Amino acid sequence: MNHAICLPGVILTVNNGQAIRLVWESQEVQLPRVAFQLRIKAGKEAEYDAAHRNVWPALLSKLKEVGISEYSIFRRNQDLFLVMRVDDFDAAWRTLDEDSTNLKWQQEMAKLFEAVPGLKPGEKFAMMKEVFYME
Repeated sequence: MNHAICLPGVILTVNNGQAIRLVWESQEVQLPRVAFQLRIKAGKEAEYDAAHRNVWPALLSKLKEVGISEYSIFRRNQDLFLVMRVDDFDAAWRTLDEDSTNLKWQQEMAKLFEAVPGLKPGEKFAMMKEVFYME
């Protein structure tokens, strides 16, 4: 009888009764983590949350296409903290700034935002510095 299971570190049983152990090595590369802050207008929190329960599939696809992964948004009252993995944040956002689906989404979301306190002149995002990470 022939049996084969192809999973990392699994023992395969072959028809002659011998066991073979396969170990696959992962060459996974971790992309840099990026975080920034946004702020919602007072009273717009529920509308923001509702919109993000139904993010457009085309937008999600575009975010992945430009290299964004492991994207989370945390909210405390009006403050949003956005965290993602992306190789080149600026390049990703330049591409998104030219995408019609993203531009339409951003136009809808712009109604909900107010300026982040402490945003410096010329800054589009209040980028955050990672000071600690534990895997």
